[in-house]
Amino acid sequence: MGAPRVVPYRPDRAVDTRQRLPYFLGISGQTVGAQGLAMHLVVIPPGARAAPHVHRGYETAIYVIEGRVETRWGEGLVHSVVSEAGDFLFIPADVPHEAINLSATEPARAIVARNDPAEQDRVEPYAPPNRRSDSEAR
Repeated sequence: MGAPRVVPYRPDRAVDTRQRLPYFLGISGQTVGAQGLAMHLVVIPPGARAAPHVHRGYETAIYVIEGRVETRWGEGLVHSVVSEAGDFLFIPADVPHEAINLSATEPARAIVARNDPAEQDRVEPYAPPNRRSDSEAR
């Protein structure tokens, strides 16, 4: 194994995630060989929301760059917090949550960091009680 090295990386396109939001992949095990973290840019389109989900075994830190985002969290997604540009948000491991862009006309953008370099491998869908899944709604 060679000496550690500094690796620059610039994402060239958004990718779809298990949360059903476009991410610009930044630092991860896949992109630069990170061993303990992942950091990405998420863009939540106007009026869009993440699919409810859980990050199994790792924490999430978010810094909102622009927009207003409601995060519903906890069993049944009964709790809520609104974050706006300049706010940080911490989501503990294994806490169900979803993010909702509160603007119908402007995207929301945030930097998302996680302490797992392969974090998409452990994103699991979460079906809140009394809410039909996308497949049931069709």
